[in-house]
Amino acid sequence: MKKINSLFLSVAIISALFTACSPQNQGEGSVVDFVGIQLSDDGVTIGGTPASTDEKDAVYISNDIVFYLEGQGTEYGEGETNDEHPQAEADKHTVINITQPGNYMVSGSISHGQIAVNLGDDAKYNPDAVANIILNNAEITCTVAPAIICYSAYECGSDDADTATKDVDTENAGFNIALADDSVNVVKGSHVAKIYKPGTTDKLHKYDAAIESLVSLNFNGDSGVLNLVSDNEGIETKMHMTINGGTLNIKSADDALNAGEDGVSVITINDGTVWADSNEGMEGDGIDSNGWLVINGGSVNAFGNSDSMDSGLDSDKGVYINGGTVFATGNMYDEISKGSSQNFAVFNFAQPVYDKSVVLKSLVDDSLTLLKGNAKGSVMVYSSPQLAEGDYELYFVNGYTGGGEVGVFTDITAITDEIQLAHSGTSGGMMGGRPQMGGFDRKMPQNGDRFGMPSSWNDGNRPIPDRGTPPQNTENMPAIDFDKQRPQGDMPQAMPTPDGENMPMDFGVMGNATETIFNIVKGANIFNGVTELIIE
Repeated sequence: MKKINSLFLSVAIISALFTACSPQNQGEGSVVDFVGIQLSDDGVTIGGTPASTDEKDAVYISNDIVFYLEGQGTEYGEGETNDEHPQAEADKHTVINITQPGNYMVSGSISHGQIAVNLGDDAKYNPDAVANIILNNAEITCTVAPAIICYSAYECGSDDADTATKDVDTENAGFNIALADDSVNVVKGSHVAKIYKPGTTDKLHKYDAAIESLVSLNFNGDSGVLNLVSDNEGIETKMHMTINGGTLNIKSADDALNAGEDGVSVITINDGTVWADSNEGMEGDGIDSNGWLVINGGSVNAFGNSDSMDSGLDSDKGVYINGGTVFATGNMYDEISKGSSQNFAVFNFAQPVYDKSVVLKSLVDDSLTLLKGNAKGSVMVYSSPQLAEGDYELYFVNGYTGGGEVGVFTDITAITDEIQLAHSGTSGGMMGGRPQMGGFDRKMPQNGDRFGMPSSWNDGNRPIPDRGTPPQNTENMPAIDFDKQRPQGDMPQAMPTPDGENMPMDFGVMGNATETIFNIVKGANIFNGVTELIIE
């Protein structure tokens, strides 16, 4: 195994790692030097030798994991019973500490472990403080905290809200995760509720996601796959997140992707396949940015929670769709910016749609596009280069030829048992922000099965060309108790409008739904009150 040198990689160089880091290419001809970390419940090895416990080493192991301890008083923190863990559970975990910049390839499996990156107190301001993690058929499970966490590395962005913009460059980010070619990687993680600094109510620790980064983060890859399950949020950065490739399958009990700096953070998706599903708990957006969300390419499937008033795509400062195939469902609509450069359609259903196949039929060329989510929602968003201007019809269908189970499919050749849908009117946007577009039955998860990863996510198969289905199989995933859920407050019945008055949440139906033509024009297309055709 090669040892690390002083080379620090940009995103472009990281992308070149994948072939180099395949097992057949780990000899002297490798493009870049890296430290090999082999995970095992029988002992972690670094470069083929047992891991050190010396804190002075670039990589060392310890058992001092940060977690929320059970049985503490209100002076300890803000955690609820479901956030607590016994010391004995925490002690099972091995922390693989990375303390120096460099390139680290992680392989193997550990059932109680954590990868923790901490490059020092001054790393945030040091452009050379960059850690690149290459996941190469790695399986990491942590039951008390994030499975991968970056405490400290270079921050390439600014937290100045006054100068913040949706256009950010994270090429020089201090923390990068790459998925090696043809690898299938599994991460199952937990969270850490807010712990106070002793004697104060100031935050000492609070980490919400299975993969957590306190600095800007890049994901890179080609044919590599990451299957992630979390009992809270899936992947979170405190600043910016950019996805440049690979396949990310995320199942979470809160937001699947989250960027947390208010008015600053940007989630940018340039390529790859993203499955962001927040239906493992009682609430959560598919993708949530406290700043902007910008989609320039790839395939994005985002499913807000069925049992809460959340969105598939949620952004405080604006959602921009400039390319790629985007499919999102939820019970809220976060307005997509008219500054988006790609056509998009929003279907506001009068009643929630659950486990139904929706087909958009072009009246120009008779082509069929299947849209099928895996969560109940009143709002469906679709954008694609194939969404051309012209007239369409919309149907519920009980049978179809071609396509698959969940996602967007453009290879549909026939439909059967179709029910025509109509709408009650169109608009170029919705007033007041995030209205609910129809009622839904608020139901709790019925059993712990919802907290397991689908049995079809382990063989690493890529989606079909239009990326309509996630890779399959994770039968060999280690067990973990994800039955811990956070309480949720009462659902609001109204929301304030800009003039301070309350606006009723349920206004998905705006007159009788009798218009059967869904006319797509350039830019934004919002169809209200979508339901089965009413014939009077």
